[in-house]
Amino acid sequence: MTEPLVLPDSPSREERLAALREARVVLVSACLVGEACRFDGRSKGSGRVMAALEGKEVVPVCPEVGSGLPVPRPPVELSGGTGVDVWAGRARALEREAGVDRTDAFLRGARLALEAARTFGATVALLKEKSPSCGTQHVYEAGKLRPGEGITAALLRSEGITVLSDEDL
Repeated sequence: MTEPLVLPDSPSREERLAALREARVVLVSACLVGEACRFDGRSKGSGRVMAALEGKEVVPVCPEVGSGLPVPRPPVELSGGTGVDVWAGRARALEREAGVDRTDAFLRGARLALEAARTFGATVALLKEKSPSCGTQHVYEAGKLRPGEGITAALLRSEGITVLSDEDL
């Protein structure tokens, strides 16, 4: 079951970076810290990400793997809108080629990421841009890159967690 999200105003890039600098605990897309958990079985480890996380407690999460999806897995795009629209029941997360509906898994993974953030006291999430789960500014929807948030990013932000992406660094 989905529920519409109430989203606060988006802080500026400078405000998001300041929140990251001040955070003690940061939720991070696992692929950004070198975990090979992306749909294609690869990671997106980044020196910039690791430098930004230096001295912080890091909580790596992959909402998609956490929900039970395998590695590798067929790529998924949003259809009918962004992550906010998925929570409102107006959009879905579909496999790009076969059209298999993976919305429930993506919602489950987002809830698990939020639970991890709460459990470990993360106030900031550093996420992988353009992901249907973790995109913070852009996501692929029906084959095109468009402005918007992924399913996990939208949930985290609605719950007061500052979200920023690897591309903000």
